[in-house]
Amino acid sequence: MPDTDDRRSDDPDEGDDSGRFRRGGGAVPNATGGPHGPLGSRPTFSVTHESTPSGTLIAGFSSYGLAGLTAVDYLIERLDLEVKGHVTAEGIPSITPFENGRPRHPTRLYSADDVDVTVLVAEQFVPSVLGESLARSVLAWTAANDVDEVAVLSGVPIPHGPDAHRTFYVATDDYRESRLAEATVPPMASGFLDGVNAALLERGMDSPLGVGLFVTPVHAQAPDVEAAVRLVETATDLYGLDVDAGPLEAFAAEIRRHYEDLAERIEERESEGTYDRMYM
Repeated sequence: MPDTDDRRSDDPDEGDDSGRFRRGGGAVPNATGGPHGPLGSRPTFSVTHESTPSGTLIAGFSSYGLAGLTAVDYLIERLDLEVKGHVTAEGIPSITPFENGRPRHPTRLYSADDVDVTVLVAEQFVPSVLGESLARSVLAWTAANDVDEVAVLSGVPIPHGPDAHRTFYVATDDYRESRLAEATVPPMASGFLDGVNAALLERGMDSPLGVGLFVTPVHAQAPDVEAAVRLVETATDLYGLDVDAGPLEAFAAEIRRHYEDLAERIEERESEGTYDRMYM
């Protein structure tokens, strides 16, 4: 059976959630991480969103192959979504992307009044050890804003043949019942998760929030356009989005240099850890 590793390490964070939540706007603190910040402080994440989000959050994070990140970036472009919020990270190495001379937050939330999903695009690489911290902050925000479900699009570096060029899922029971009962997406047979994906699913098992992780095999090139196409097609089918995945290759070519730079940063940091392991 093919297998994969995402990054794997123990999360030392056992801090409590705190902070005030404001529906439809304001900042939602606090997720604490390990002792990696200045003067031994614990890294924190906080979510700011200026309007009420939809009931569904679709997320893509910086990971091997950048397929998930490419997929959500493409959804944002094709659905004509606008930046409505961001996630602030304190105490960890950061990046500040910019376009046409204008800086932007590396982790952003997009939405539109006429689209039933909110999209999270996370260009900043978050080490696996801090995945629980980021997930806690995102989930505090979803709880404060009545978000019902979270779908994560991700690529995984697993040995595979041509018949495995498809999307698989790992999902909580309530998400499977509401979204996957009649879908053709097969389950990932077995394995282990780590980092933010593991934390989101673990919290989803113990709360009313439905969580679905959609994974597809990726190759080393960044971005893996074919993998991103598969993830886009899965998301559009499940959520009835009016998006054609056909132009994605041209879209990816436009942003390839930006993603190649991101991939180099991810490879530098992933060399310090291991990967989740999965079996199809």
